[in-house]
Amino acid sequence: MNSNDVNTYLRAITGQDFTAKDFRTWAGTVLGAMALRAFERFDSQAQAKKNIVKAIETVAQRLGNTPAVCRKCYVHPGVINAYLDGTLVQTLKQRAEKQLSEKLRTLRPEEAAVLGLLQQPPSQETEPNRPLSHLLKRSLAKQSSPKVSHRHQKA
Repeated sequence: MNSNDVNTYLRAITGQDFTAKDFRTWAGTVLGAMALRAFERFDSQAQAKKNIVKAIETVAQRLGNTPAVCRKCYVHPGVINAYLDGTLVQTLKQRAEKQLSEKLRTLRPEEAAVLGLLQQPPSQETEPNRPLSHLLKRSLAKQSSPKVSHRHQKA
């Protein structure tokens, strides 16, 4: 079995053009948000940047990548921006509650929270990154269809 086999299977069960990298990106984004949430507040931008480096290192280790690849390819910039502007923790909490109470009960709470964060109106800085959130929304819509009855797992 190789990556082509996995990607063919994913396309067949979702009916969409998803690859293992899409699921890996979702996992990296959720792991990044949860790692940053653990730091909560910071006193300076220097401390915030150190916390981001530590969080990215944690995610990179979990995904088996270098921190540079992990930050560039697997953690959505909207998560990092929300941490830097001080809104990550509160937004995750609010969005998780809203998403879970509405329609995403099949997601783990941390996944619902991150999806909610990515669904908020983008700032100009994160506008180019909308395709990931669009793909994630499509993935969740497909997940709730009768065809797909499993939950997202780490790819």
